[in-house]
Amino acid sequence: MIPIRDTAPCYSRPLVTWTLMALCIVIFVSMQMLPDEMQRQLTYLYGMVPIRYSNPGWAAGFGLPPDHYLSFVTSLFLHGNWLHLIVNMLFLYIFADNVEDRMGRVRFLLFYLLCGLLATALQWYFDPGLAIPVVGASGAIAGVLGAYFFLYPFARVVLWFPIFFFPVVFHVPAIAFLGVWVIIQLHKAMTAMVFEGVTVDVAWWAHLGGFIAGSLLYRFFLRREPVR
Repeated sequence: MIPIRDTAPCYSRPLVTWTLMALCIVIFVSMQMLPDEMQRQLTYLYGMVPIRYSNPGWAAGFGLPPDHYLSFVTSLFLHGNWLHLIVNMLFLYIFADNVEDRMGRVRFLLFYLLCGLLATALQWYFDPGLAIPVVGASGAIAGVLGAYFFLYPFARVVLWFPIFFFPVVFHVPAIAFLGVWVIIQLHKAMTAMVFEGVTVDVAWWAHLGGFIAGSLLYRFFLRREPVR
């Protein structure tokens, strides 16, 4: 099932959301035009590699400065492949406009970056020996989902599901759709933690960390004036 839109009204243009989407898309497309080796170097430099901060010796041997903490933020604008980018941008497009509408542009941008930073930090905490760059806007977007979960619990999320090439559309409450999403993230994260040898190619803890951060922090970023 693929979410295609929501039913919550938005009363302002989500300029910050659109700008974040444009940055992610432009950076990804620009990276694809570079030679493979340069792509790899930039991904390791600006993606968050957990072992880089847990093992300074590894970082020095790999040629990475161990005190380059900017990657906890810059990693939010890098993506691994087209599917990774498209899914993240779809979720950002559907859910972020309403949250930006309730917070205002500056507050929303600060909220987005803070959730992404906390999400990436939690991923480092639970997997400090990982030698693969953690990239993607998923952690910050999970923060947006956490805010949306409490601000619009009964808004409808429109899901598209193809059955024998016929498009079938379902309307489900946001609280149900996002609740299932959280359960899946928690299950995947705990499975990777409990069972050794499980291949992990998704930053599940970043997803959970972002959602928790968004759920706890959103109320401090809301506009003071009432929403129409």
